[in-house]
Amino acid sequence: MHTKDKILAEAMELFAQFGYKGASVRKIAAKVGIRESAIYNHFTNKEEIFQSVASTIFTTPFSDTKESAMLSERAKGGKKFLSSFIVQYKLVTFDKKKEHLFRIMMIELLQNKRLRESFMSEYHEKNSKLISQAFFIMMQEDLIRSGDPMVMANEFLAPLFYLRLQVTLLRIDEHSTAALSTQFEKHVDFFWESIAL
Repeated sequence: MHTKDKILAEAMELFAQFGYKGASVRKIAAKVGIRESAIYNHFTNKEEIFQSVASTIFTTPFSDTKESAMLSERAKGGKKFLSSFIVQYKLVTFDKKKEHLFRIMMIELLQNKRLRESFMSEYHEKNSKLISQAFFIMMQEDLIRSGDPMVMANEFLAPLFYLRLQVTLLRIDEHSTAALSTQFEKHVDFFWESIAL
């Protein structure tokens, strides 16, 4: 593991445990086993570390460059493509370590303009664009009805974010999330029925 990766791994743990304000650069450096000044060889400040950690929380299957490069071929799979997206999204949603960070990110989104900008560009706009491209390809392949691919993308993604939020809210109060575990697949079935030819 490279030093930069170690910094991010330990920072993730500390942000999850203490929140943004409680996880100082000094604490991160101590956990990594390096001097505080050495962190600045990799990151400008704590906010940049936080931004990097945040990008892993809002990641989707299309965040990977290789995955996005294979988009045109995979999109021809239609419903299978959407189902594979859901599997990856669910793994992130039910990952307890990332869930703690998701809570902190939700709080920080309201307070941190740079994080909001990053969230909108890296998570929302980038993924909406990629999913809309997939829907456009499906239209060309006569798999789904014609329509505005960006509207379809937003209609597909919005319930997933809501389900992820529900999982977090239920876990905060130590309620079961079992009933939600099948909702992701049901969403794909319902959505596909509404757009398939």
